[in-house]
Amino acid sequence: MTPPPPNAVIEIAAADGAIIRLRRHGNAQGPRLFVSHGNGFAVDGYFPFWRHFLDRFEVVGFDMRSHGQNPVGDIAEHDYAHMAQDIETVWQVWRDEFAARPAAGLFHSMSAQSAALQAMATGQRFEALVLFDPPNVPPEGDPAREPMLVYLRRLAEWAAGRRSHFADPAELARDYAATGAGRDWIEGTHELVARSVLRPEPTGGWRLACPREFESSMYAQGIPLGLWPKRSDVPGAVKLIGADPERTRPSPTALSNRALARDGGFDYVAIPGTGHLLQLERPDACVEVTLAFLEGLGLR
Repeated sequence: MTPPPPNAVIEIAAADGAIIRLRRHGNAQGPRLFVSHGNGFAVDGYFPFWRHFLDRFEVVGFDMRSHGQNPVGDIAEHDYAHMAQDIETVWQVWRDEFAARPAAGLFHSMSAQSAALQAMATGQRFEALVLFDPPNVPPEGDPAREPMLVYLRRLAEWAAGRRSHFADPAELARDYAATGAGRDWIEGTHELVARSVLRPEPTGGWRLACPREFESSMYAQGIPLGLWPKRSDVPGAVKLIGADPERTRPSPTALSNRALARDGGFDYVAIPGTGHLLQLERPDACVEVTLAFLEGLGLR
């Protein structure tokens, strides 16, 4: 399972010089979808999800700064403020290059948070935002707050010490398959994700495209981020799609997103049986909900 070659590629530079590589797939005449990923991952690893849109949509996939196919930038500028501005730049540059067209953003986790921040700061750019399981921390007094704090601290500690070099992507694929978070991914996804987050070393072997200290930093930055918006704070149509809060051992993000929908009044659905990486676990169900939402807005 591998993404097809893109039919258009643009490399853009953010204001601070960070390079982001945009790749267009699918129907160049269809409604436009921008797709990105969570912390430490890459958009090509989400191909089991976004491949379902290729026949009807122009799919613009991009990795967040210092992830995937992008060169590694400065860790001092590896933060939510820059990532939110990156999404603004991505939207503007693609519009200017390929003309304005109705567009939606399908964003997971870290990129979902960045997209919400971008919309809140600059106003509506996308006709619709589909936010998959953003790892927002609930406010004081919410029972979902402490599980999220523990979760993000644990991830920050794990990422700081994770293995960063591999003889072959198959080694990382086996590591993913052995984790609780990765055991429910659909067949072939572990290998695909591993290839998408590694790059070959000139001297042999493979290393993480996003350095582990960058990944750890983003988990830690999520703790004081304070992102707990009301629906009225985010312009345009918004769909919040979360992990399953009714599982026997739900992801803390599942509990957080249920609370966010309740407090903020968001149009929300949880995908049964899933954890935080729901687009890799039940891509068909995620696509079904996304298409129903987009078609209800006339994006078809």
